Amino acid sequence: MGSNNTVHVDSDTPDEIRRRRLYDGQIFLFTPTAATTALCDFAAQLIEEAFAPLDPALAQFEMPVERFVEIFAPLKPRYMHHPETGRLLRRVFAEFGCDMDQTFLDVPKLRGVTSDDYLTAGVGYTHPPHRDTWWSAPLAQLNWWMPLYGIESESSLAFHPRSWSEGMENHSEDFNYYEWNAVGRAQAARHTRTDSRNQPHPPADLDPEPQLRFVVPRGGLVVFSAAQLHSTVRNTSGYTRFSTDFRTVNLADLRAGHGAPNVDSRPQGTSLRDFHRASDGAEMPDEVVADYDHGEYPEGGVLVFTPPSGESA
Repeated sequence: MGSNNTVHVDSDTPDEIRRRRLYDGQIFLFTPTAATTALCDFAAQLIEEAFAPLDPALAQFEMPVERFVEIFAPLKPRYMHHPETGRLLRRVFAEFGCDMDQTFLDVPKLRGVTSDDYLTAGVGYTHPPHRDTWWSAPLAQLNWWMPLYGIESESSLAFHPRSWSEGMENHSEDFNYYEWNAVGRAQAARHTRTDSRNQPHPPADLDPEPQLRFVVPRGGLVVFSAAQLHSTVRNTSGYTRFSTDFRTVNLADLRAGHGAPNVDSRPQGTSLRDFHRASDGAEMPDEVVADYDHGEYPEGGVLVFTPPSGESA
């Protein structure tokens, strides 16, 4: 993490100061609030409807992995693009004091990390240590992660603070966001045993220690910079871990060039077109995107990913 390795718990720090501290590598933890609980309840409702009559956390033990993917793959975009999800998400950011005219957000993601290596590819991809900035996220991006059911250390996220200021081999120079939109994201559901998609990755001999794991309650939040090196813990809890995460950028910070330091990220393209203004859904201004759009636009590339027909809400 940052030079002072600080973790804040239920801090009432104003958003502007909170962002600066997050860019410095500090992490913020929050216990459940009215707004996060409402979003959590809605996501859980969709999950439970999809897996009914089974308990979603145990459904993996009652069906082949291909059936699990058939259920979970369309559930992800249904949650992500549901109007109620967007409404509840805006409540979260308002509750946390974000300037809704300056805050831009991506659609929230739904994750399902199964236990005992049941599904580790595609829609259940187990992320090795990585920075989101390797995947064309801006250095001003902040990540908000929330478990939808109770978790254990064995089913949480891991942070690798030693690498905050240490660069490493990662192959992000070979990653093009617009090619990923055209090919990688669209093919997620095809991968159930192995994942051969072109993705940035750390050295095979990377030592993940020391690592930090935060166990927050259902509806709690872990907030961190997109430049934090973090990974999916190999789930050995005996339960599928369902979580949601969402990303924000602040327009004023983007215009001013504020954000975390860049120690090793060299991808092509930018994810900024995915972000829309919290107050009214307006698109990211073109001139701001242009400042962050580097590299080539590949033949057949897609600027903004949309789910296959029939998979959105």
